[in-house]
Amino acid sequence: MMLLNDHRILYGSALCLFLFLTLYIAVFPALDNQKINKPLPRQAKILTKEERAGKMVYIENGCVACHTQQVRNVEMDNVFGKRPSIPADFAVNRRTDFWRNTANLMGTQRAGPDLTNVGERQPSSEWHLIHLYQPRAAVEASIMPSYEWLFIERDYLQPGDVEVKVPEKYLKKNKKIVATAKALQLVAYLKSLRQTDYTDKSIVPAFLYKQEKKEGTATQGGENLPDGAELFTTNCASCHQANGEGVPGAFPPLKGSPVVAGGDLELYVTIIMKGYDPRPEFATMPAVGTNANFTPEDVTAVINHERTSWGNNAKKVTLEEIKVIMDKIK
Repeated sequence: MMLLNDHRILYGSALCLFLFLTLYIAVFPALDNQKINKPLPRQAKILTKEERAGKMVYIENGCVACHTQQVRNVEMDNVFGKRPSIPADFAVNRRTDFWRNTANLMGTQRAGPDLTNVGERQPSSEWHLIHLYQPRAAVEASIMPSYEWLFIERDYLQPGDVEVKVPEKYLKKNKKIVATAKALQLVAYLKSLRQTDYTDKSIVPAFLYKQEKKEGTATQGGENLPDGAELFTTNCASCHQANGEGVPGAFPPLKGSPVVAGGDLELYVTIIMKGYDPRPEFATMPAVGTNANFTPEDVTAVINHERTSWGNNAKKVTLEEIKVIMDKIK
């Protein structure tokens, strides 16, 4: 009854509950998410001053209402990016300022195409400017509204003007169309939207691909196998990193991994040969072994390298064990 009769206790209890829920539901998860997600290797640089200003133009004109920046793991999204988006893609983003977050503009629907990789799909500044002034001039069937207020009509060009070569049929008068600073900033932001690709091997020095497999690395039983460290560097290090620690929010660590050090060799070999996608907190692993035409000798060498590196101290596997498993999972 005291709680109901004393407004100070009532309001104080409500305030404490509100603060507790704010910390538990919003603040602590956000801090934890910031800690466990790191930028991808080779991820795009932090936005420049002009690109940051363009991001604010993107927000103030409501572009987020019709365009997403998240490639889903469905076939229809293949045209928008090289791969599905993962948490690490957004780790490089920063708050707008102390009062505003607006770090990730992932959007809610697609009245227009996804823009995750639009800077690579359409790198032309001229195309973007024409598209903003009159979308139908760039894409005949477009339903996007015209953003004419981002442009100025002039009779004559002035020094420093960036003219937009709009087709004559879309001009209301015989005027010169000039992009404003906001239009140029918005285009700079759109061109900065490029998805980091980790599906190729461009992180690894090119000369590694030209090296032939080194024979003579002995394992248990005197088996002659390829160089497991070299195979790992060529095929695995771009994601799991040379130190075996992976990238938080993108690629799991192999250092201390229960799969690497465990006894379920069939699971281990299956992951290498057929890929893996059971953990939503990490990116999908492609079928590395199949794509690289791994032989049983290759798989044995890679596994033994991983099981004995970065502090891992698991028992090495034999070639015969791996051959039996690879025959089984074919």
